Formats: sequence, C-alpha cells, structure tokens
Amino acid sequence: MGDNILSAIINIANFGIFDLKDYATKSHIRINAVGDQLEFFIKDAISGAFGKKNEEEKEKEHQKTFSYLGNQNNPPDIMIKKSDAFEIKKIENKSSTIALNSSPPKNILYSNDNRITSFCRSCESKPWDKKDLFYVVGNVQKKIINYLFFVQGTCYCADKEVYNRIHEPLKEEIDNLIKEKGLENGKTNELGRVKKTDPLGITDLRIRGMWHIQNPLKVFSQYCKLDSQNTFSLFAILKKDKYLSYDKKDRSKIESNKNISVQDIKIKNPDNPAKSIEAKLISLMIK
Repeated sequence: MGDNILSAIINIANFGIFDLKDYATKSHIRINAVGDQLEFFIKDAISGAFGKKNEEEKEKEHQKTFSYLGNQNNPPDIMIKKSDAFEIKKIENKSSTIALNSSPPKNILYSNDNRITSFCRSCESKPWDKKDLFYVVGNVQKKIINYLFFVQGTCYCADKEVYNRIHEPLKEEIDNLIKEKGLENGKTNELGRVKKTDPLGITDLRIRGMWHIQNPLKVFSQYCKLDSQNTFSLFAILKKDKYLSYDKKDRSKIESNKNISVQDIKIKNPDNPAKSIEAKLISLMIK
C-alpha cells in the first residue's frame, strides 16, 4: 500500500491499540505529552511504522515517508513526500470545538502561505505549489483514544479568501490605530504587534486572532454518530474524486475489510451551501 489516508486507516484497524500509554511503552517512545503521543501515533499509522520495535526504527520509517515534520507554531504537522499534508488536533471533550489558534482554517495548503516556514516550502526536491490538507481530530481521555476523525480540508473549510476578508481589514485598522497613537508598529502575520511598550523598550504587545472551527462530528452529524458500545471509532470524509485518485489496491483493501464501511454521501459545499459535494465516508468501529 502507498502512504496515504487509506493505508493509515487500514494500519489503525490492524493495530488495535488505542491506549497511548500502552502504545508509548511498547514502542519505547520517550515523550509524555499526550498531544505529542497522538501525533506520533498518526505518523506511525500513515508510515506503517506500528510494527517497529522502538522509536529510532519508527523515525527511520517517518523519514522515508514524510518530507516535512512540522512544529507547534506553524502548519502543517506532517507532509507526505509528493502528497498530502495533515494538521493534527487533540481534544479532551468529545464535542469540543477545534482550536486553530492564530492560523485560520485551510481548505488547501499553499506554498505561498506566509504562516508556513521556508523549510516547509523547500522540503521537497521539486518545488510544490499546493497540497491537499487533512485535519485529524483525536478525542483522547485519560490517554485513551476514543475516536479519530480525518476530514479533507475542501470538505470542511471555505476558500482562503473567505478568512482573509476578515483578517486583512482588521489588521489594517489595527496597524493604523497603532500609528495614530504614536506607537512603534512591529512586523507580524498576526493582527498586530506593538513594540517597545515600556520605558526600557523591552516589552512587546502581540495582538492575536484566535480561530476556532466546529467539531467535524457536529458538522457531519447527519452521517457520523458515536456509539457508546464502541471502544473506538474512526471516521474519514473526503471528496469522491480524491478517494478515487488513490491506488486501486489501497481502495480494494479498505473496501474488503469487514470492519470498515465505505459510503457515498453528499455534503454541503463549504464555499456555497446551496451546492453539494460528492464525498466518501469511511467508518471503522471497534467494540
């Protein structure tokens, strides 16, 4: 199988361990933060590294699979070589909204996005212009993964212009206000920055927009429902043409797995709810 969302789902179904503490112990992973453990889990799922015995062996598989492994301050968290990008979000409450911090929602990852690093732009031998982006939402309570939700950005978020129409005018107004007050304006991708706010000139004020997006469980509640009888649930929603773009062998493995269901659904177009998008819903339920 290739390294993609379909192989990740198959690997998760076959692995069957959703206790991050147990997973970290058996894999000799030296990280304690639950969010980092979840991210490592997703990296293993995509790269097929669940069977590796220790962290070093797993990281070798990660390096074979991924062109970029991000940081906490800049999207994305993961990029597959010459393929998709992923943003991973951990939540503790099953229905929590998803905090995106100062980065607005993204339907697609563009290389000219000023919020990504230069290392991300140049991480592949051939320059890339844009990548399909998947959000991965993991509900983790007491280090147990209750559910994972993979959703393609174009099924979930509007075009970047929708969010820029809000951010840019606000940023311009804040910049003008800073100048009117005779304060020193600092360069930033955030809404604003005031430099040297104290007599010593050692304090800056950051003015940040904090973006949130509704939980995909709520957005797609018509199709995705949790069952208390299941110990683990996985949902994935992606455009039908994206699903069909993956290798036929990968699709066959998904469709022939008795624990996985694949359905054709129609969802609202995030840019125009009057229109619908043909999509695929992949579901995995474990009792």
